[in-house]
Amino acid sequence: MTKTDILKGTLLTALEKSLGIVTTACKTAECSRETFYKYCKEDEVFKAKVDELSNITLDFAESQLHKQIQDGNTTATIFYLKTKGKKRGYIERTEVMQETIFKSLDINIIDTGVPFADNEKGIVD
Repeated sequence: MTKTDILKGTLLTALEKSLGIVTTACKTAECSRETFYKYCKEDEVFKAKVDELSNITLDFAESQLHKQIQDGNTTATIFYLKTKGKKRGYIERTEVMQETIFKSLDINIIDTGVPFADNEKGIVD
């Protein structure tokens, strides 16, 4: 195993412990953010593992939200319904009423008897 492989493993472990916070993981692994993002760009396997950790972090956050809903947290319930219950009508909308007044415009075309220039022929014909 190379030093790079060891550092990547350390970064992944630190990223999991920090719930996906890259700066915290890099500090724990004593690695720069630039190096972390270089690994993500150049190593598809590493990037896939980072993405999977992001999904795990999202799952954790959702489970915490569900716990708050079960505990009777009204704000958490409203947030959940606004984000996941849109199809059932739980959505905030701002209704905008617009009143438009149309005015008619009369255009009178006056024949002056002067022909158009060659490059203007066909515009009004």
